[in-house]
Amino acid sequence: MVLPMDTVARRVVPTEPRRHVETDTLLVGELSDTASILLPSPKHEAPISTDTTIMVYSDSLAKVVGDTLKLNRFENWQPNSIRAMWLAMVFPGGGQIYNRKYWKLPIVYGGVVGCIYAVNWNSQMLKDYSQAYQDITDKDPTTNSHLEMLPLGYNISGREEHFKTIFKRKKDFYRRNRDLSIFCIAGVYLLSVVDAYVDAELSTFDIGRELSVQLSPNMISTDMMQGTSLMNATPCISINFNY
Repeated sequence: MVLPMDTVARRVVPTEPRRHVETDTLLVGELSDTASILLPSPKHEAPISTDTTIMVYSDSLAKVVGDTLKLNRFENWQPNSIRAMWLAMVFPGGGQIYNRKYWKLPIVYGGVVGCIYAVNWNSQMLKDYSQAYQDITDKDPTTNSHLEMLPLGYNISGREEHFKTIFKRKKDFYRRNRDLSIFCIAGVYLLSVVDAYVDAELSTFDIGRELSVQLSPNMISTDMMQGTSLMNATPCISINFNY
């Protein structure tokens, strides 16, 4: 039996490809539904700019790196001894400020102020006793400032030579103290300069736990023989240096 060509074509084409296409289409749809469940909806997300993200990350990184460098620079900072010495010479206490030893400033300034006060006090007392000595040694009866150095109503008639010696001794005493106070000001100044230089030089000196001195009691045994008996051990103190 001979069939027309169009009929043969319709009967020869199998239906498996159609089922295959339908199966593929069903799988794609299932995957699409599953993806839509697992992934959030893009319409609720705000758009993120790549340039903004890079800029924020760069700024944060630069800030962190800058803070780290500043911290390391502060921790690893080492003073220069020559600069500390010159600062202490130009400005008292400047070397201590440069070395960041601020607790030494009250000592430096307290010493300077105390010495200046001592100079002023002794200078005033020297001036008063010098004038009193001058008045008691002259022949002018109107100059009686020496009486102000004595108790009120005290009579020195007949004992002028004795009080001349006292006033002269007091004058010399306060002159000596004034001069010593001036030297003390120079000493405090020089000590502040030396301290600033030495402190800067020893800023890198190792003062860790490994550097220590330990004292402990101990016993020393002797090998000396006395007759046939061995002498007893001798007590002592041992000193251990760790470095």
